[in-house]
Amino acid sequence: MAMDFELSKEQKDIKRAAREFAEGEFTEIARECDQKEKFPTEVWKKASELGFIGAYLPEEYGGGGFGLLEHAMLMEEFWRVDPGCGCILLTAFGSKLIEKYGTPEQKRKYLPPLTKGEAIMGTAITEPDAGSDIFGIGSVAQRRGNEYVINGSKTFITSGTISKYLAVYCLTDPERKSKAERYGIILVETDRPGVERTKITGKLGIRASDTAEVVFRDVRVPAENLIGGEGEGFRQIMWLFNFARVEASAQGVGVAQGAFEKAVKYVKKRRAFGQPIGAFQGIQWKIAEMATMIENARHLYYKSAWLYDQGKVDRTIIAMAKWYGGEIGVKVTDEALQLHGGYGFVAEYDVERFYRDAKIVEIYEATKEIEKNTIAREILGKL
Repeated sequence: MAMDFELSKEQKDIKRAAREFAEGEFTEIARECDQKEKFPTEVWKKASELGFIGAYLPEEYGGGGFGLLEHAMLMEEFWRVDPGCGCILLTAFGSKLIEKYGTPEQKRKYLPPLTKGEAIMGTAITEPDAGSDIFGIGSVAQRRGNEYVINGSKTFITSGTISKYLAVYCLTDPERKSKAERYGIILVETDRPGVERTKITGKLGIRASDTAEVVFRDVRVPAENLIGGEGEGFRQIMWLFNFARVEASAQGVGVAQGAFEKAVKYVKKRRAFGQPIGAFQGIQWKIAEMATMIENARHLYYKSAWLYDQGKVDRTIIAMAKWYGGEIGVKVTDEALQLHGGYGFVAEYDVERFYRDAKIVEIYEATKEIEKNTIAREILGKL
């Protein structure tokens, strides 16, 4: 069987277009958005007009009909220029749930506004006392006639205060014997009475990305807003995690690539002892190691995304890509800052921001520890 590592012309064009857009739109505003913790609304609208937002959705709903691999490439290029602004690609997060499990009516109602720049969507899963423990989720949706009444609280919700609607993971049948059949996912418009949203500030990184705490107090939602059926939420959310973890692995590669390029530029310019510091063997070894880590991580996410697009989802490869992508994001940005010396420690040099932004990839969409557990469990089986 032949192995082809060459990207198609269309894929190369996608990467180039994403890079040119990010370099043209993020560069001037990135530092301000970080310092003021401000979402780049106008850039998000431009990205929507150019087809970057929800590019993986079918063309009939305004998407580009691209696969996960192409979307992950967009994510890498956006994060390469600025991770915080690059999070505008997450403004349709959860839309894959509607595409795969939603009714025709839900697809027509909720998907087109995301690609047109008319609405932002988030997915509300994590709670103050339940993150990695997906069965610890306690928000409840009680069925009352033709409505659900939702109570509970969510935290660390991406786009939480700017979303027009949220896909809320909650208990729909808490009495079922099987934990996996207790949950459902319900679309909740955020302007409904009882929805309270509070922006989380003071984050270490990706400050341009909106993050929020969301509380639901007797929020009434039509039963038709349920995605799929009751008891299907766990299966649905685990399916979404496969997509999101590949997406996150590309983020790790992107932030690493961006920091690496800044480091290369710096060591070629900075002089010490009469020569560029890049001429010293110790520096050259660091550059070689950084480049190799990035290339390895990129191939992992390419493979995991390609398999996903072929309908051959490999949870082990996805877990490897997510864990390693996050790890090299942190390691490479750390080394890039180190190569800048004292200058890397101040905001005047963007590598300081990249260093802070990188850490989140080791935390969200499953921590690196959870990913290692997944890898080991797939290899060893039940012991």
